This record gives sequence, structure tokens and C-alpha cells, in this order.
Amino acid sequence: MKIHEYQGKELFRAAGVPVLEGHMVTSPEEAAAAYTQLGGKIAVVKAQIHAGGRGKGNVIDDPDQKGVVLCKSADEAKAAAAGLLGKKLVTIQTGPEGQTVGKVFVEAGCDIARELYLGIVVDRVTCRPVLMVSTEGGVEIEKVAEETPELIHKEGFDPAIGLEAFQVRKICKKLGIEGAAAKSAFKFMTAMCRFFIDADCALAEVNPLVITGDGQMIALDAKITFDENAMFRHKDLEPLRDLSEEEESEIRAGKAGLSYVKLDGNIACLVNGAGLAMSTMDIIKYHGGEPANFLDVGGGANAAQVTEAFRILLSDENCKGVLVNIFGGIARCTTIASALIEASKEVGFNVPLVVRLEGTEVEEGRKMLEDSDVDVITAVDLTDAAKKIVAATA
Repeated sequence: MKIHEYQGKELFRAAGVPVLEGHMVTSPEEAAAAYTQLGGKIAVVKAQIHAGGRGKGNVIDDPDQKGVVLCKSADEAKAAAAGLLGKKLVTIQTGPEGQTVGKVFVEAGCDIARELYLGIVVDRVTCRPVLMVSTEGGVEIEKVAEETPELIHKEGFDPAIGLEAFQVRKICKKLGIEGAAAKSAFKFMTAMCRFFIDADCALAEVNPLVITGDGQMIALDAKITFDENAMFRHKDLEPLRDLSEEEESEIRAGKAGLSYVKLDGNIACLVNGAGLAMSTMDIIKYHGGEPANFLDVGGGANAAQVTEAFRILLSDENCKGVLVNIFGGIARCTTIASALIEASKEVGFNVPLVVRLEGTEVEEGRKMLEDSDVDVITAVDLTDAAKKIVAATA
């Protein structure tokens, strides 16, 4: 689950991570009032969308309008908000279609001496959280990782203990941080790591992380993603979810207990098992097709879930065909075949449907489909299925 920057900073503040004062607003007039309330000579107006790269992003209808604007008066703050609210902002992470800006964050300015990068993720190799830092703050970290990976320094830490003092000293030495800034770094980094663990984050990123002229370390950004599997422990975080920032089809799938991610292709996939779903997308791509989605119906899928899955798949206007790839284990092939037949009655298939069944009760499942009036193209294996769906949608 992703949240906005302004929400992340409120959580940072509560966790002891230093942030600047700011106000979320939804109108140009509110932006002007927020600037005045902050009482400084400068403020920054920032578009609030679930995507990075806002500072270098542009509004579709106004290429000169950036997603982050430095303002020196209330009128400038008002104009910046007017140029963003209700407009589509395109960044390196949104794709060319952009995302609509529904709110902006007006934040106080500060005396910036240095810009750094800081991020925390779970390292699947070491099976522990890892703190990543770099001198290249304010730059897309993906670009830094690709072109100059030696500039990213990593420090894994024990989630039960948190980041230790000797580790902070190592990081400060690598980043050239001394004096008051080093003392501030200890407070900042240990608080960030503890927040990451306590809130069950999948990602906590600050870019840029700044050091002020008097040596204070401050989070000038807040990009946070929570592990949805742990949200049962954090009912207080649920209200932070902004459904307007999410795909409607993905929201529907989540309510039905389906794991679904929309993609840009035209071949829809319905698969049981995340690994098998990834393999299915790969082999479609290998044979010249473009997958339209990732969809894992899980091992215990029932007729209602499969029917809803087809409704979601066929609601995508780009969908030109569906590949069903099922390995019957927990879910028997007969169960899936029955669900497909029921789904055809409820939804109606108006695009080519290729089905590959394998596993428990496979022969019985295939016979059920053959005896039904569902228009199905059967496949003997995954390669056969991929070739047939690509040919059917060409």
C-alpha cells in the first residue's frame, strides 16, 4: 500500500524523523493561505501523486509546469497550485499517460547545504532490511544504480536491534559527514530504520535527504510503501489509502481475493500461482505476444472468484484474447473447469480463449470442457498454449 508524501511526513514526524512544516491543500486559494501561514520567504508547492520524479515531471498540457515549484510569494504558490490541480502530471514513473493531481503539499523552505539519498528495503538475498545511502540525492536512484552503482552504499541491519551506532559511523565516513551533521545523522537514520520495522514497510525512501547549513538532517521527501500482508496489524494506517491513485480493476480484484496487476498488452492471463503467472507472461512475450495483466487466482479459487476474474479481464478494452493456465494441485482441474463453464454463462466470452490444464483430475477437467458449449481452444502444454493465443490475437 502506497501513501502520499504529506502523509508519510506526518508518520515520520511521529516516529522522530525530522521533517519541515507543511500543509496539504486542494485549491489554489488554500495554497496561498498555506504559504502565508508558513511565514517564511520561500515555500515549495509539490504535486501529490503515487509516483517519483515529480520535480522533473511535466503537466501534459503545459510542459513548462513542473511537479515541484519553488515559490517566493503567496501569489506564486496560488499560481503553482492552479497549474497542477486537476492536471495530469507525467514523470519517469507514471508512463506517458500521467497521473491526475488531486492535491498539493505546500512546504516551508530551508537552508540546503547538501543533498543525499536514503532508502530502506528488504534484501531478499540476506533476508534482512538494508539501508541504502548515496551522495547523489535529488537524482533518480535507478539511474545512479545503473550508471554509477559504486556511489550507493548499503548497510544491512538486524530488525530486532535496529541500526547500530557503529553502522551510522561507517555510513557517515562513506558520505563525508562530520561534526553536528554526524550527530544529526545518528538520530535520523536510527529513527528511519526503526520506523521501517515498526510500520512493516516494504519501502521507505527519502530523496532528497538534506543537510542544512547548521548541520541538521531533514527528510525533504517521503516515499513509503507498506507490506499489504501486514496491514492486519496496522488498522490505523488503512485510512491513509487513496483509492483514486489506484487502478479500479486492481481494487476490484483485491476485494475478490485475487492478485492482479494491470499491464499494457492485449493477451489476458488467468493463472493459479504467482510463479506460474510470471512464467506465463514470459512465454507469451517470448512467442511475440504482449501480456495484458498478472493474475493469480490462488490455489483455492472458486467459481465466484473465477467469474469475477473474467469480468475484470474482459473489462479491459485492450484485451483481445485470454490464456488460462492452470496446474491443478490444491485446486483440482475439475474445479477450475467447472468454474470456467459457470463463468462463461455469467460473463460470456467474446474473445479467443485458450485453456491449458495440467495436474490433479486433468483428464476429467478436459472432458468437462469438451462436453460443454464453451468455445475453448485447448492446449497440451504451456508452449502450445502461448503459440495458440498469440496466433489467435495476431
